[in-house]
Amino acid sequence: MRKRVIILGVAIDDVLMDDALAAVAGFIAEGGPHQIVTVNPEFIMEARRNRAFRRVLAAADLATPDGVGLILAARWCGTPLRGRVTGIALTERIAAAAALHGWSLFLLGAAPGVAERAAAALQRANPGLRIAGCYAGSPHPADEATIRERILAATPDVLLVAYGHPAQDLWIARNQPIMRVPVAIGVGGTFDELAGVVPRAPALVQRLGLKWLYRLLVQPWRWRRIMTAVPIFLWTVLREGRACDALHTEE
Repeated sequence: MRKRVIILGVAIDDVLMDDALAAVAGFIAEGGPHQIVTVNPEFIMEARRNRAFRRVLAAADLATPDGVGLILAARWCGTPLRGRVTGIALTERIAAAAALHGWSLFLLGAAPGVAERAAAALQRANPGLRIAGCYAGSPHPADEATIRERILAATPDVLLVAYGHPAQDLWIARNQPIMRVPVAIGVGGTFDELAGVVPRAPALVQRLGLKWLYRLLVQPWRWRRIMTAVPIFLWTVLREGRACDALHTEE
């Protein structure tokens, strides 16, 4: 049985990294299509006003808890989550498992050239990792057919999409019925961090759950997003009372 915690109407799986990797392996063994979402407070706030995004999150095969705000909110509601599974950490662990098991990865999104640099970083860390393809592309619907053709030709086991939410997650939901990639994940700014385009928060800062503060210091223009992700989200949880629940589903 898998426990799911519902925060402000959005369900998040109570999984740790090993659980998430086991789910990925199971999805690949089963075959496509599957979608994983890495839910953070910004996702939840966006889902409150974006019905299409809310449906995508609800339909995802796995929704990992990405963000210290979720941990705090779930604990306050009395339905604690055991820990976080962030997009970049999951990407790195999938790459390591892929090198071991022979899975292939396709990196889609970010600025031109960034996916290639991110792929090279993953291959340096994981010798033997197979990269099925890299492409910046665009989440615009007019570009979807061309991108699908690339991915269908590459036949990856895992598709990583870095268009930022909600665009990446909506893109996956629209195209997975045709692509049928075993695992497709929206990974936000992961490629930028792996490629060194955006400085990565020190390990201690990440362990303390202060990545949001580090981002504010190095990217102050992101203040609106950070305000949504931390104080506004937590205030909404407090204002709406214990707007959380827990349920158990069959794995």
